[in-house]
Amino acid sequence: MFLDDTIAAIATAPGEAGIGIVRISGEKAIEIIDKIFRSKKDKKLSQYKPRRITYGYITDTDTKEKIDEVLVSYMKAPDTYTREDIVEINCHGGMIPVKKILELVLRSGARAANPGEFTKRAFLNGRIDLSQAEAIMDLISAKTEKGFDVALNQLEGFLSGEVLKIREKLLQMLAHIEVSIDFAEEDIDEITLGVLLESSREVEKDIQKLLDTSNTGKIIREGLSTVIVGKPNVGKSSLLNALVRESRAIVTDVPGTTRDMIEEYFNVKGIPLRLIDTAGIRETEDVVEKIGVERSKELFNQADLIIVVLDASDNLTKEDLEIIDLIGSKKALIIVNKTDLPQKLDVDELKDIVKDKDIIEISILENIGIEKIEDALVDMVYQGEVKAKDNLLVTNVRHKNALERALESIKDGIKAIEGQLPLDFVEVDIKDAWNVLGEITGDTAGEDLLDHIFENFCIGK
Repeated sequence: MFLDDTIAAIATAPGEAGIGIVRISGEKAIEIIDKIFRSKKDKKLSQYKPRRITYGYITDTDTKEKIDEVLVSYMKAPDTYTREDIVEINCHGGMIPVKKILELVLRSGARAANPGEFTKRAFLNGRIDLSQAEAIMDLISAKTEKGFDVALNQLEGFLSGEVLKIREKLLQMLAHIEVSIDFAEEDIDEITLGVLLESSREVEKDIQKLLDTSNTGKIIREGLSTVIVGKPNVGKSSLLNALVRESRAIVTDVPGTTRDMIEEYFNVKGIPLRLIDTAGIRETEDVVEKIGVERSKELFNQADLIIVVLDASDNLTKEDLEIIDLIGSKKALIIVNKTDLPQKLDVDELKDIVKDKDIIEISILENIGIEKIEDALVDMVYQGEVKAKDNLLVTNVRHKNALERALESIKDGIKAIEGQLPLDFVEVDIKDAWNVLGEITGDTAGEDLLDHIFENFCIGK
């Protein structure tokens, strides 16, 4: 059985470091450490009280040679990360010490942990639900403080709490249906349908409210793929350098300097951006530059956001208009650069062409308008009811998909109620919504889903 054995893994990243940690979890954790560890006073770890750090040595059980000088802690179930006995061995960092200690632990009765198995045990043992387990990986991989805050709130159960409230409403609706079906001769269907319709519409609003945060949540978690496009020599590379506050891209007056994409991650007021500077889009006979232009067009189509850079000191050209035409319905910012030079570009004409797209006039040379771009990026991410201060965001694609399926089911239920279909039909839709929402917290998640989620964790977590 899954929880009957004891697992072990290296819990720290590979490479040279001050310390390395080998983690053991399971009913044999203390038995295993007693075989290989002795304190400075030549005592076993089990002779000390739990929840303290003990100094001593790890010794090879076969050769009796000391492997490393260590600090060992023991945490007794159920008040641990996995709700099992846990031992953590703090040794010297580096591949050799941790590897030798792990090998010794495995020889002494543990087996190598699978990816995410410590967290999976925490879930299976009821310490956290599935959405909280996923939040742990989001904490580890957070790219900004905002992303970290959102993940921490999910770990603390903010999302789970909202989902559980909705599931409780659905459960009460199912109870109404069961009563009506059991006492059909009492002719209470009409009253029941009225209650169900009101409750269904309330649940629909609750689910939609969560879904409204999902686009922002995805960006906070994964970053906003942002491509800077424009014809050559309008200031695309200069803009990238200005935004990342670093001379990342080569800037010259020679058109076509950027022939391949330059990618940089940075964050704007808590929003992670994957910023890509592309080759200037123009007709060219240069083979290498032509490849760069084609790649720019590919990235244009894949991006979450387009930043189009235009030259204020030049009239709108055929190339400019072709680039603007490519935008279509995509989110875009129109940047008019070089406002420090005599202006030829007609901004009023440009407004008529780009319609509802934001236009920002800047001078990168004089560092004017960069803050406006950052503010516009923030406004584009935090739309509608979602505010920058909100930390209850749906950041996980799996959660979004589950909410969408639940919303579809509840809408089907509303149609069935409004059509005065038999309660058995309504019950199917309500129960489906209840089950789908349970996949978010793990209450109705199958083994295949759990395996898929936890296989993406790091091994020591």
